Amino acid sequence: MSQAAGNSLSRTERKAAQPKHTGLTRDERATTEHVLDPRTRLLLFKMLNSGVLQSINGCVSTGKEANVYHAFAREPAEVAVKVYKTSVLTFKDRDRYVAGEFRWRHGYCRSNPRKMVRMWAEKEMRNYRRRSLRRSRALGRSASPSLLGAAGVPCPAPLALREHVLLMSFVGCDGYAAPRLKDASLSADEAASASRQATLLLRAASRVMLLLRHIFHGCRLVHADFSEYNLLWYNGRVVVIDVSQAAELDRRRMKRTSHDHPNALVFLRKDCENAILFFRRQGVRPLPTLQQLFGFVTDPVI
Repeated sequence: MSQAAGNSLSRTERKAAQPKHTGLTRDERATTEHVLDPRTRLLLFKMLNSGVLQSINGCVSTGKEANVYHAFAREPAEVAVKVYKTSVLTFKDRDRYVAGEFRWRHGYCRSNPRKMVRMWAEKEMRNYRRRSLRRSRALGRSASPSLLGAAGVPCPAPLALREHVLLMSFVGCDGYAAPRLKDASLSADEAASASRQATLLLRAASRVMLLLRHIFHGCRLVHADFSEYNLLWYNGRVVVIDVSQAAELDRRRMKRTSHDHPNALVFLRKDCENAILFFRRQGVRPLPTLQQLFGFVTDPVI
């Protein structure tokens, strides 16, 4: 037998002796609360073991793309752990928010759900951070990660990203998350007069509409899912959350009406419509028309 044939036979025997990988079993693919599969649990365990987190508590929010858990860390003490869904993708329309955007011009993985979700988590992290970093350069000081844009859009501060797990500052107190705008009582006094409630609602409506403009001009973003479900009411302020689907506007041209994402202005129109419809259901009067609000948000000289 020649040496080449002997080497080939030896390699074949070693390969046959190795345990064969049969893929993930059903138990290995099983998830808890649609997000906690074994891989994710191992990732969270590593974060606990390394001291990034001190403890992880219960789920405070569930959504179509992720679950959010309350946790304790060293600094800040309370954090939110956003775990994106990988095995159960109830939010399958992600492509329309990514396709055509300059940041993903080199392509992205559509066929692998885990890679797609990892990219989605990175997109949210970058949307939270990019304008706050620019603001810090302009002011010559360290960035305030709780500000989404140069105008000061209140939002969670992004702290760390591990694959499809995003750590953010916790918007709430003592383990209780701030209510969504749709569930919030805008007055601390339950017996407040009708005129007082109407004033608070009108003030909240004004803040929400200003946020749309600040995100558009200061952050060069369109939220693309701006509604009472993605706004929190905390300490008398409206806090913007869930910016993973936010579409980026054109950074290369000075014209404010030009945009990178082909559907950015379509998304903005829907955001304006959602804001008007919500406050109209709350009985807020007067309210701008859709055309008036869209013009207010996009006008560069107001």
